[in-house]
Amino acid sequence: MGEQTTSRPRLLVILGPTASGKSALGIALARRYQGEIVSADSRQVYRGLDIGTAKVTPEERALVPHHLLDIVEPEDIYTVAQFQQDAIEAIDAILQRGHQPFLVGGSPHYIQAIVENLAIPQIPPQPELRAQLEARPLDELLSELETLDPQTAASIDRNNPRRIIRALEVCLVSGQPFSAQRGVREPRYTPLLLGIHWLREELYRRIDQRIDERMQQGLVQEVQGLLERGLTPERLESFGLEYRFVSRWLHAGFSSESEMVQKLKYASHDFTRRQLSWFRKMSDIVWLNGGPELETEAAQLANKFLQVDN
Repeated sequence: MGEQTTSRPRLLVILGPTASGKSALGIALARRYQGEIVSADSRQVYRGLDIGTAKVTPEERALVPHHLLDIVEPEDIYTVAQFQQDAIEAIDAILQRGHQPFLVGGSPHYIQAIVENLAIPQIPPQPELRAQLEARPLDELLSELETLDPQTAASIDRNNPRRIIRALEVCLVSGQPFSAQRGVREPRYTPLLLGIHWLREELYRRIDQRIDERMQQGLVQEVQGLLERGLTPERLESFGLEYRFVSRWLHAGFSSESEMVQKLKYASHDFTRRQLSWFRKMSDIVWLNGGPELETEAAQLANKFLQVDN
């Protein structure tokens, strides 16, 4: 096992919950080790979703090459299977250039798809089955998903019908839980998974601060632009909490902007708890405390992992 493991290319993975500081740490480490970053974020693949996803800025991208950002239009559907294929191609190309690949993001299933080399079934959309599922109440769909696949049900965005329906679609067509769609394939890489940990109260403060900053940066205008472009409110719902709440507010779903922002913050706290619940199931993560020593401690572990002299 040891010999096989060491012969695989090394992959540094930076993960953690929303607003934990993944992007900044990824850039700092990639600059130290002649690295390139592959984004593992299920929303940052879409063009035009910049403020709401906290996408790295052009200035940050100039510091380190980034991959799998802005690769599909928001009207298109991008699956985990597509991500896995694109990420493997990007990582292998980075290795061929003699650079160090970093996988950085907070989408647990995207990270698992690469780290564990999941055998994801290439199940195409089933229009007839989808129509049947779409006609049923969301609570009923969640209940069925909890029965068929409790692991996915525990971590999925429970307000996102599209993702729930896709998970059920895969379960029903394949006869296997969506979360267990993995074969006996050997891992492609030897990973070091570094997770960023904050005390709960501090993490919530960071989340709330980020939401306030997004509002100041023009999140409402970004959502308005997507609606004017022709995206439906239902499609915006699928892009996560920021787009869901702002879209609802623009359609008179809240009495005021301040009410919308406060409820968005509470929903983001809840989402983060589920995000962390999924990460806790990944036993190989080395958790590092956020704060002034984070980069130093991460670099020490990276030095040892990459066999770099101090």
